[in-house]
Amino acid sequence: MLALLLRFTEMDGAALSWTTLIAGLICLFIGGIVSGIKSKQKGWVIGGITGLGFTLFTFLIQYLGYEQSFSLQQTLHHLGYILAALLGGMIGVNMTSGQEE
Repeated sequence: MLALLLRFTEMDGAALSWTTLIAGLICLFIGGIVSGIKSKQKGWVIGGITGLGFTLFTFLIQYLGYEQSFSLQQTLHHLGYILAALLGGMIGVNMTSGQEE
């Protein structure tokens, strides 16, 4: 989808970088919410694990596949991803707290 935006619009590389960052934050926030809803307890832990899992997966692909470690900018982005998933996990647990099974 991002490749199509880059190809058929006037979007440049800098705008694409911001777009991917925002899309990643939204996706991990939603992933944290879903994991929090499913776990029904300790949402910050399960959301943090979700964010850490994504970061570890990304790091392993980059390190083992391309032989590069994270740059400072990537590290800051992934800290934001972890925090977004953590916050989503807390919200997800609280969405289910009033419901009975």
